[in-house]
Amino acid sequence: MAITKETVVDKIEVLEKGSVQVRAATVIKEDGKELSRSFHRHVLEPSIKKDDAWEDTDISGEDARVQAICTATWTDAVKTAYQEMVDAETPLGE
Repeated sequence: MAITKETVVDKIEVLEKGSVQVRAATVIKEDGKELSRSFHRHVLEPSIKKDDAWEDTDISGEDARVQAICTATWTDAVKTAYQEMVDAETPLGE
């Protein structure tokens, strides 16, 4: 009786303003037969703000397909539009 656990990225969605939503499925199998499946989602933004300065989001730890989609999607224009949107929504003093 062999029990295995596998995590696979099974859905990658590009959202408005360049955000990339990633869904990973964790599959538990016994002798090749699926016993359970659970999901985890996370969202990657084109840029992050640190100390009032914008930086590119580090995607080095992401699945290769996620990295490829982010790289293709996150053009300079997309990053700028995202940064302007966030700056416009953030009240002064925060």
